[in-house]
Amino acid sequence: MSTTPLAAGNARVKDAGRLSRRSVRTERRLFLAEGPQAVEAALAVDGRVVEVFATPEAVRRFDALLGGAVGTTVTLVDDRALASLTEAVSPAGLVAVCRLLDRPLEHVVPGSRLVALCAEVRDPGNAGTIVRTTDAAGGDAVVLAGDAVDLHNPKTLRASAGSAFHVPVALEPDPVRAVEAARAAGLTVLAADGAGELDLAELEDAARDAARDGGRDGSGGALLARPTAWLLGNEAHGLDDALAALADHRVRIPIHGRAESLNLASAATLCLYASATAQRR
Repeated sequence: MSTTPLAAGNARVKDAGRLSRRSVRTERRLFLAEGPQAVEAALAVDGRVVEVFATPEAVRRFDALLGGAVGTTVTLVDDRALASLTEAVSPAGLVAVCRLLDRPLEHVVPGSRLVALCAEVRDPGNAGTIVRTTDAAGGDAVVLAGDAVDLHNPKTLRASAGSAFHVPVALEPDPVRAVEAARAAGLTVLAADGAGELDLAELEDAARDAARDGGRDGSGGALLARPTAWLLGNEAHGLDDALAALADHRVRIPIHGRAESLNLASAATLCLYASATAQRR
């Protein structure tokens, strides 16, 4: 490690800074992971990190974390150089250049029991939170389908709280192909839809009854326990009718108060945990 921090005008720093643009990330298959949580998660994956930029203060503060950067170049930079690599208002002094996280659809769907299939989700906070929730619920994969937000957007990564490095994520331009792949893999596709014919709370009650009956319930109570892909739509417009029609069932989340609807990430959390709980009974 060099003892002289690089300045913001250094060619290496400027080259890394170009990764703030999605087109450059896509072309070079590299992205920037900001902050200790993301850098630690990235370093835990063999071969994921190319280089770590750190301020002298961050090197002292996160000495134990950077101890995991064996075989990875750690480059000292000054505060202005570090600030040029991050969108954070108060950066923690660590940024890693990483290889992209996305994987082919056919590598993440087969063999999965619980998948979040997001169609046209464009808000980075929602997308990142869904990745984090899928991880917390013990889900197997996330698919970002259609004209979706960039997984490697700094806001998406921050919202995932490191889970983007734990859960396989596929990017699929065609939502129909994503649904068809899920069904071909033996997953029941449940569309989260406010006008759905099934009620999530009733399905959860039926799942509990089926579990008490040793799984012999004949009323469909085991639906949530099946290998499932939850189909989630756009924040503003929901699911396209033609896409929702490809699902095996449409499931509504009951609204007991005066709210018109739930935030997408909140709805995803309820759906994913309903399946995770039923599958573990």
